[in-house]
Amino acid sequence: MTSRNTTAFGPQPFDEQGHPQLMAVTQQEIENRLWDAADELRVAMPEAQYSSVVFPLMFWKYLSDTWEHQHEEFLADNEGLDDLSAEEAHEIEYRDYQSFEIPFIHPGTVQERRASWTSILATITQPGLGQRVRASLQAIETANPDKFSRLFGSMTWTSEEVLSGEVLAAVMQAMDRTPKMHEGNMSHDVLGGAYEYLLKRFSDGSGTRAGQFFTPREVVELIVEVLDPKNFESVYDPTCGSGGMLIASANLLKARSRRGYTLKLYGQEAVPDTAGVARMNLFMHNLTQFQVEVGDTLKDPRFKRPDGSVATFDVIVSNPPYSLKWKPWANDPRAIGGTAPTKSADWAFVQHMIASMDPKKGRAGVVLPHGVLFRGGEEGAIRRRVLDDDLLEAVIGLPANLFYNTTIPTCVLVFRAPGTKATERQKGVLFIDASTRFTKATNRNILTEADIANVVAAYHSKFDAGGNPVDPDGGLAARFAPLSEIAANGYDLNIGRYIKHAAAEQEDLGTLIDAYNVARAERQKAEQRMLAVLASAGIEGFDE
Repeated sequence: MTSRNTTAFGPQPFDEQGHPQLMAVTQQEIENRLWDAADELRVAMPEAQYSSVVFPLMFWKYLSDTWEHQHEEFLADNEGLDDLSAEEAHEIEYRDYQSFEIPFIHPGTVQERRASWTSILATITQPGLGQRVRASLQAIETANPDKFSRLFGSMTWTSEEVLSGEVLAAVMQAMDRTPKMHEGNMSHDVLGGAYEYLLKRFSDGSGTRAGQFFTPREVVELIVEVLDPKNFESVYDPTCGSGGMLIASANLLKARSRRGYTLKLYGQEAVPDTAGVARMNLFMHNLTQFQVEVGDTLKDPRFKRPDGSVATFDVIVSNPPYSLKWKPWANDPRAIGGTAPTKSADWAFVQHMIASMDPKKGRAGVVLPHGVLFRGGEEGAIRRRVLDDDLLEAVIGLPANLFYNTTIPTCVLVFRAPGTKATERQKGVLFIDASTRFTKATNRNILTEADIANVVAAYHSKFDAGGNPVDPDGGLAARFAPLSEIAANGYDLNIGRYIKHAAAEQEDLGTLIDAYNVARAERQKAEQRMLAVLASAGIEGFDE
């Protein structure tokens, strides 16, 4: 264990009360050192797999640094209480200083040692490092079931066959050069920012696989800005990935001088390791009022009422897997308007979100491919029912190539609980075309802060009798279309049907082929006329 008077950077000063007084660190510093640790994995696995190793190790170090910092505080405050028994000292420390326990592994044996980062780091030259790391993480989960149950995921990387002890030791040594990760040394903003940095860095490097747990932050910000969560509300993400949408909801309140920590956050994630990433992410951002469950949301929704129906929430956000093949419900009350087809669960996720909206103030925002706007069959029937029930408030067209796992253009659908739309938004849908508002980046397109602000401004606009913005601002095309017009269009929600310039940009392939064939026929006619004129003048040789 690090001695009481040293830090990673040399002697550790104490304040007037004898408490450790540590130096602040910069965001850039911690990010660079964490990436150096991750980069040690390059000899052992592809970048797409870094997250399964780095995030558990980072969180373990954070817990250990926090526990040891509080332990130093306890020792400094109780220096003269040598007559306390071990049991009394333990009771005082865990009552007044510690919020979780770092237990011992292999108690009562010669291998006994605390399951802390510094304790295991001291053994990295000994065989069986992965086994000791795994035992430590499992011991922490077991000792804190209410907080850390199943937190660290499957931990398959602790096996020597997956990751050699030499590489694991190199990663831990590099990460140990990261400044102490406790509140006395760095804020949760810095710590959470570093975690987000790694999420993005891993996503940039791992391409399409990143989509399973990372939604680009600007898309998250846009949805959260539109839904506008308030203090003490509940926020639910049925496909929560790394928890970014839940964290963004709290960050929005904080940015507006409100109380983000008052939100009650709920998430469900199908992949256990990804659910662990989400829990660690929330902890790193100092958000403790959350519950993240593991399971298939469509098959086995984990948040339910006593009567077995799905629980309801104030705000629902989601970026579900697109066109997911699934086993349709046989008899489920969520299936309003019918059941989504086996080949695509897009509308099934929407139906689940609609069922999960609080009846008084529930609202939902979901990112989906454009196909949900116009596909027929079972999806067309569901779309008609949702529109007839006046649940859809807005369709926001986004640019292509925003996401890590697809280059196709997507859209945000905004829903409101039955009867809760503003009067001027009832019996119709707001369409906003933001498809051309982006900046090109290295691997994908991005939305800027100005783009997000313009979309939000368009969403809050007032509209005249023709459905056009009364005071258009930001250069975005928007229109409010009455349900009668949508019904006349066969309940097709293709943005190009309702916004003219979007229609020009979104012509389908059949239209383009027809136009080409007409132009080609006209060109051939013109060529024949020209050849006839040339031939009549005695000029030959232009017939090939």
